[in-house]
Order: sequence, then C-alpha cells, then structure tokens
Amino acid sequence: MPLRAKLLTALAGDPDGTPAWVRELAEGDDTGYFAEDGAAWTVHGGLATMVAGIRALLIQALHPGAMAGVHDWSRFREDPLGRLSGTVRWIIVATYGSKTQTHAEVARIGRFHSRVEGDYTGGDGSARNYTARDGDLVTWVHLVFADAFLGAHETWGGPIPGGADAYVAEWATAGTLMRVAAPPRTAAELRAQMQAFADRGELRRDERVDEVVRFLRQPPFTGMMAVAYRVLFAAAVASLPTKWRRMLGLRRSIFPVVTLTRVVLAVSARALGSGPRAQDFARQRLRRLERDAQPGR
Repeated sequence: MPLRAKLLTALAGDPDGTPAWVRELAEGDDTGYFAEDGAAWTVHGGLATMVAGIRALLIQALHPGAMAGVHDWSRFREDPLGRLSGTVRWIIVATYGSKTQTHAEVARIGRFHSRVEGDYTGGDGSARNYTARDGDLVTWVHLVFADAFLGAHETWGGPIPGGADAYVAEWATAGTLMRVAAPPRTAAELRAQMQAFADRGELRRDERVDEVVRFLRQPPFTGMMAVAYRVLFAAAVASLPTKWRRMLGLRRSIFPVVTLTRVVLAVSARALGSGPRAQDFARQRLRRLERDAQPGR
C-alpha cells in the first residue's frame, strides 16, 4: 500500500481518507459546536495529532480502570489502526461535524460503551468494578486526550487562536457531550485535574501498562511506516512531562527526536498531498449554510 494510503488508513480508517463519516461532514443544517478556524479546528487539524494519539494512549494506560477496559474490550492487538481510527473518528466528527452528526456519533459510542464492563485492581490495591460510563474513567480519558493534543500541538504546531486556554475551554464542550461532570476550562485546570488523579492514588504502573507500552513501542508496522512510527513514539515520550514518563518507566531518546519529528511530519504532509481533508468537507457545509442564509434564498 502506498505511504499516502497507509497514513490515511491510520488517520481515517480509509485508504482514500474519505470514508462515509468524513463525507457526511459536508451535510447537516447547523454550524456545529466549534467555530471555523478556532482553537479546536486548529489543534485537531495539524499533523501533530499523529504524536498526540500515541501520547494519549500512553498516559491513559496509567489508570487501571481505563486500562482494564482497553485490555478486556479493545482490539488494539489485532487491529491497531482500527483502534486508532475509531478514536480519530470521534475527535474529527465532534470538531468539524454538525451538531446532528455529533449527537449521532455520541450515540454510536454510547451503544458500544453500554457493553463495556468488568473489574480491576485500583491504584490502592482494592478490587473494583467498572463500566465505560463511570464518571472517573470518562473524565480521565477526556483529560488525557485534551492534554495530549494540546501538548503535541504546542511542540510541533503553530499558534492556537486564543492560546492554550481557548483550546481547553472549547474542548470542554466535547467533554460535556460525553458526560464529563466538570471538564477543565483552562490549561492550568487541565493539569491540576490530571495531577489530582495521581495525588488520590488512582494511577499506577503494572504489567498491563508495561504490555501496552511494549505494544505501542513497536506495533506491527513495516517499511517506512515502521521507521516513521519509531520516531513518532520517541517524540510522544519526549513530549511527556517528566512525572508521567517516570510513572510509565520510559526515558527520553538520546537522539534529537523533536527535530526528527518535524522532518517526519513534513514528509507525511507531502505524502498526504492536497486531497480533501475533514476541514474541507466541513467548510462545504458552512458555505452552503451561508448561501442559504442570504436574503431571497
């Protein structure tokens, strides 16, 4: 498979990059939850998201309840690209889709989550039960992804309209849609809420975490994808605050991975070319709505 098709399969679950759910971004009769070219559009539209996805999965694994859900119910071992593209789908639809499409996506995720339940050993050693709708687990996943996408963009992306606080405040809307009780609205609140999980003893490293780290370090990619991925994994590790790296048992690479990642992302951008992106389909919907709102139409 050509590099472009491999990248698009990883990012959108489709070798052309335009599965049905992406094309549906052009449909709908409202402008969606997030402003065109605002903070969420900007952060989620950059290629730094390729690093953010890895970083998010690493930190997410530190919560044994979230890890149990991934271990028991996820297909990440058999279909790592499918696991990744499923996560990407939610982020893209919520960011660029109409409210109608976003609500349909929330319902789709909810139907899957309704089956996800089990038990795990908490950070304090106690036996606990979990469901995918548990407030703490939903909150942790929201925090981790907001932190990862923000951190990766700050390292490899450009300016964010309104700054980091604007992104966190905008993405709080997505958290509310997923029933996060009190999503953070500033970057400082985001960091504080994540630290609170550690302070309460909710997080820990165990054999399941080590298994996920080993898998994420070297998934079943080949050729150029394997080489590029190794750089992106090292970049995700390098971008982590020291406390999270230590909890995961990871060390920064001795190589200049921040610079090497800029090269990998530039090559990826060239490989993807100028084909239609999610933003382009969303803009089609917005321009149509503007035309329909003109007097006399």
